[in-house]
Amino acid sequence: MYPQELTAPMEAQLVAAGFSALHSAEEVAKTLELKGTTLVVVNSVCGCAAGTARPGVIASLAGSFKPNNLATVFAGVDKAAVGKAREYMIPFPPSSPAVALFKDGSLVHMLERHHIEGRSAEMIAAHLSEAYTEYCQ
Repeated sequence: MYPQELTAPMEAQLVAAGFSALHSAEEVAKTLELKGTTLVVVNSVCGCAAGTARPGVIASLAGSFKPNNLATVFAGVDKAAVGKAREYMIPFPPSSPAVALFKDGSLVHMLERHHIEGRSAEMIAAHLSEAYTEYCQ
């Protein structure tokens, strides 16, 4: 488990952009039962989370279409919340960072770590914006 003094600023970056930080399995289940579209970011302490994933996700929200609900769980911090979120992300294997888009509780789009590594924040934002155009209208 990572110390909070390390992870709090990383979580705060997404919270400041409008994300709800989910810390329990119950919060995850309640959030993913909401109608509409929900974006869940599996946050991480790795360099690709800091350099491209979080900035790309935040930039993706600037477009005309965006998810109704924004949430984040933190790998290596909130074990129960991350575990519950990953149950909803099946058949994809555990990955962090990761970004999942749900519509009415069903997974409709997924970015795994290998979709994030080596890509710029702008590429991630553009990729997510395309998914929002398809699912968030």
